[in-house]
Amino acid sequence: MSCIFCEIVARRAPASFVHEDELVVAFMTLQPTAPGECLVIPRAHVDHFTDLPDTTALHIMGVAQRIGRRVREVFRPERVGFLVHGYGVAHAHLIIVPQQGPHHLTSDRFARIVGDRVVFDLSRTPIADRSVLDAHARLLAGSAEPPPRDGGP
Repeated sequence: MSCIFCEIVARRAPASFVHEDELVVAFMTLQPTAPGECLVIPRAHVDHFTDLPDTTALHIMGVAQRIGRRVREVFRPERVGFLVHGYGVAHAHLIIVPQQGPHHLTSDRFARIVGDRVVFDLSRTPIADRSVLDAHARLLAGSAEPPPRDGGP
């Protein structure tokens, strides 16, 4: 079974990295719901977040907390949300979501009505340009200065 996150950790698939250490990596989301959305994942392949050792889960939260502060500084969202939902890629991950309202965690960006049902999918969420993701990663990693308060990235 091939895991895209394991491929990213092994540098066999592209990613715009924000953070790396011996336990985890953080990188920009390929189909972000807002500028600055990124993921923190363990280097080791573990399917369910609840199966992670407590020390790894705590480390992921600490890294996410630091990146979340940087997301607030750089992108100035109303709030920063953390999401662990267990779907998408079968590799434990925490999503850092810059929020622009109470329904913007991910659902309002993915929801649409088909017939008489509300469905959720990525079909209308474009894949971000790699140069934009790389620039955002540099901003969140602290290797670039944030844009002025009156200008956006």
